[in-house]
Amino acid sequence: RRFWGWLNAVFNKVDYERIEAVGPDRAASEWLLRCGALVRYQGYQKWQQDYNGLPTGPLGKYKIEAINATESCIMYRGFDYLDGLEHVREMKLQKCIYIQDECLQRLSQTKNLQKSLLQLQIISCGNVTDKGIIALHRLRNLEYLYLSDLPGVRQKETTLHVLQQALPNLEVELDLE
Repeated sequence: RRFWGWLNAVFNKVDYERIEAVGPDRAASEWLLRCGALVRYQGYQKWQQDYNGLPTGPLGKYKIEAINATESCIMYRGFDYLDGLEHVREMKLQKCIYIQDECLQRLSQTKNLQKSLLQLQIISCGNVTDKGIIALHRLRNLEYLYLSDLPGVRQKETTLHVLQQALPNLEVELDLE
């Protein structure tokens, strides 16, 4: 068990030279796929899931539009890869054992995501609490938020009220017990 935690931490280590060499979208794609997530590029319907099948072409041609991190090992340590992404409109965090409040705080502080992110789903991430959900208030263009199976979210009404005060156009769908 400790070995897998170590290996996942290695997968999440940010390579700033790689970001500089291939651009933020390519470097983030490599990180996400290495961790078991999927990416979809602007102008494409198909999800990219094979690390070895990453598209080639001129640097900057493929812009990440959507991230599906279902059952991936992404963790806070790798979130610097998100900084340069300017076109991410959708993100799904489902059954991500390493996603916690600090990850959501970091996500909401990412300037480019504050502008571009429109839809976010957080499902079955057991380390997320009210604090993490409230931190999402910085995602000023967020239009849709789906929250499901988050046992750490205990003050549902208060958390929802704080979010909707900060983001009056936000549609929130809750499936919390």
